[in-house]
Amino acid sequence: MTDSVKGFGKVAVLLGGRSAEREISLLSGHGVLQALRARGVDAHAFDPAERDLSELKKDGFTRCFIALHGRFGEDGTVQGALELLGIPYTGSGVMASSMAIDKVMTKRVLLSEGLPTPRYALLRRDAQGGYGGADLGAIADELGLPLIVKPAREGSSLGLTKVTAQAGMAEAVAQAAQLDADILCEQFISGDEVTCPVLGTGATAQALPVIRIVAPDGNYDYQNKYFTDITQYLVPCGLPEGEEAAIQGLVLQAYRTLNCRGWARADVMIDKATRQPYLLEINTSPGMTGHSLVPMSARAAGISYEDLCVEVLKSAALDYLQPDGATP
Repeated sequence: MTDSVKGFGKVAVLLGGRSAEREISLLSGHGVLQALRARGVDAHAFDPAERDLSELKKDGFTRCFIALHGRFGEDGTVQGALELLGIPYTGSGVMASSMAIDKVMTKRVLLSEGLPTPRYALLRRDAQGGYGGADLGAIADELGLPLIVKPAREGSSLGLTKVTAQAGMAEAVAQAAQLDADILCEQFISGDEVTCPVLGTGATAQALPVIRIVAPDGNYDYQNKYFTDITQYLVPCGLPEGEEAAIQGLVLQAYRTLNCRGWARADVMIDKATRQPYLLEINTSPGMTGHSLVPMSARAAGISYEDLCVEVLKSAALDYLQPDGATP
């Protein structure tokens, strides 16, 4: 075991959790756990759905690798608990995590900085528990058809519907409403779908190779993301000269604007007519499964899965320090 690995101490890999993405988080977490152990790290699985987070301190864990996805793991809640416990953790801090998981808040921040993102409308559940005051026809007219309807705070394309006719709006809203009270209706951008991971923090953050995603019939849904082998992932991405670098630059701007740290992955659509890239969202706790995109991009950059996990773990930190510079 190298001295740098010894310096990690006892590491908890947070996996599972209580979100709708629990199944994927378990796959990610166990992959990370095996990789860290293969590099000699004293790593242990810890499922917050089965154990209280206070046990992290009692059991002597000195840092956490967050492999949780979605709510109660990627949304600032676990990050806040770890701040209180004084245990450094991977990925973005409390504020960046809570902003990035909310697709509408992300859009507001991006737009405030002049960064391109598709036009949108937000539906909020009313006091009667529905969306009766929303004029779904007017939203469809404003954004155009087809359009995308999805929960404002879910990942992995859960609850997402591509609406091709006004008659399908109500059913799409009902499906998204099963997962979130806030629903995002978003302009559909027809063109290349790409994703770009980032490693590092602040001025030292670097964008990894862009991956172009070619899904069956353009439908990159939950099933095609994780449980089929027919989706194509192209890296090198094969985009026209200069486009990959432009997308990497745009993603880095978004990453820094939201004050992300450690690592993340941004999803982007490129308009086929204008070649304008549009930022969709930033994932601050990206997947690490056998189908996941950050390991794929890292591999194209010459970084193995195991080395990627160690690099992310090295970046574990806290947002807040005591006045004397010590952690809580």
